[in-house]
Amino acid sequence: MRKPNAKPAKPAHGGQGQLRIIGGEWRSRRFAFPDGPGLRPTPDRVRETLFNWLAPHVEGARVLDPFAGSGALYLEALSRGAAEALALDLNPDSVAALRGTLDALRCGRGQLLQSDALRYLDTQAPKVFDLVFLDPPFNQNLLAPVCDLLEQRGWLAPRAWVYTESENPPSSLGLPGNWRLHREKKAGQVYYALWQRETAESPDA
Repeated sequence: MRKPNAKPAKPAHGGQGQLRIIGGEWRSRRFAFPDGPGLRPTPDRVRETLFNWLAPHVEGARVLDPFAGSGALYLEALSRGAAEALALDLNPDSVAALRGTLDALRCGRGQLLQSDALRYLDTQAPKVFDLVFLDPPFNQNLLAPVCDLLEQRGWLAPRAWVYTESENPPSSLGLPGNWRLHREKKAGQVYYALWQRETAESPDA
């Protein structure tokens, strides 16, 4: 996610930015990422808030990041003990940079694919994920279709957690009716929220 006055500052197109991992095994390790259209790396304070919300649920989780971008959320989850994580991104430079970071960290639990999120979720045999990060490019009407595919195609565990970043308030997004809004906040012009999937087989704890 990118917001006014976020640090690090937005690099010029074609340049590089740098972020740090906040917690877990690789705490304070820094990694570089290439700039790209619509890229909004999630700032440190937002990631810290999110992973405080998720603290009991990350270790051992199966994680999906369909719009990986800088990889900040993906790497943070792996650092904090996610069992496995799949990241998708259309930008080959982003995928290559993330692959280099995983190699440098000697992490074998992360999978990276250069792929369109909607096409992948619609055409591939689904795997079940416990935690999904959804931070798509804004103003392209991607969030609702991706959420529908996750729900309808069987990509989510019964009590899966889904994180969203959006330019509009969470209440206006039109996400699946069985997703319960757990937490929400606003940073600059960006709304971020955590949802939990509910099913008839998984009543409220």
